[in-house]
Amino acid sequence: MFRILTAIIAAAGVLLATAASAQQEPADYPGRTIRVVVSAPAGGGVDIVARLVADRLQQLWGHPVVVENRSGAGGNLGAELVAQADPDGYTLLAAQPAPLTTNVSLYKKLNFDPAAFEPIAIMTTIPNALVVRKEFPANTVAELLAYAKANPGKINYGSQGTGTTPHLTAELFARMTGTQLTHVPYRGTAAAVNDLIAGHLDLLFMQIDAVREHFQAGKIKMLAVATHERVDTVKDVPTAIEAGVPGFTSDTWNAIVAPPKTPAPVVAKLNRAIVTLLKRPDVTEHLQKLNMQPIGGKPEDIRKFVTEETARWAEVIRAAGITAN
Repeated sequence: MFRILTAIIAAAGVLLATAASAQQEPADYPGRTIRVVVSAPAGGGVDIVARLVADRLQQLWGHPVVVENRSGAGGNLGAELVAQADPDGYTLLAAQPAPLTTNVSLYKKLNFDPAAFEPIAIMTTIPNALVVRKEFPANTVAELLAYAKANPGKINYGSQGTGTTPHLTAELFARMTGTQLTHVPYRGTAAAVNDLIAGHLDLLFMQIDAVREHFQAGKIKMLAVATHERVDTVKDVPTAIEAGVPGFTSDTWNAIVAPPKTPAPVVAKLNRAIVTLLKRPDVTEHLQKLNMQPIGGKPEDIRKFVTEETARWAEVIRAAGITAN
């Protein structure tokens, strides 16, 4: 999560990877409605991108592509539904990282195997930002760290729920900086952001699209972006690396996958279509306005990346003793 999908980009050689050869793609697919199950509530980043992709696929193929939100249990409910669906390409999962990577370490039992999904594409990645309430007694990362070390455990931070990217990012930050922070889990993005604005929370690591307008309106303070380079829409905000936390980066990505054992030719056709539409100028422009970077990728590279991310965050989860049930 906290790299900008370098495994995929390096393997592909370009930002948007060339899809698999179309020679074996089935001419009769799709022949009916495709259902995209989003494992998160409506209105979030993965939901927005899934609906954009669904709309463009419907235009391309002339068959309905419907989006259904099935959130809950950190994305496990939607993932379980798709894992048990027929592997024919007519039921797909659009997911945040959790059900594909971290939940296997957080939950004692899952009713599906995250590693068994057939990867289709990484749709987008979104930078995360470190934001604090307006009246918080720090205006820089250095001041935040000084305050945190002088007041161990007194700084609280929110997240979208136990084991989500904001939660694990904060745990990683605490480990890398030698600080103690107190976690306050919420059910979704909006509740956490609203409590930060209201002053009930001290700190958030949150995807930048959810907090940028509040920062620009002066409702909260943004101390750093968790990227290798500064973000164009908030150019005056330093990176966490610039601010004194070497190697600290974090982003939120979302993927679209198919049920286990979905035929490779069907996966190849979906991959080629989605990668192609992500390259379209109108799609790219729309996503960039939301601070989202389109990715794409080859299925084999995505599988490798997800495997690496699963191992990476399992270490953070074990070290912090995090459990979801």
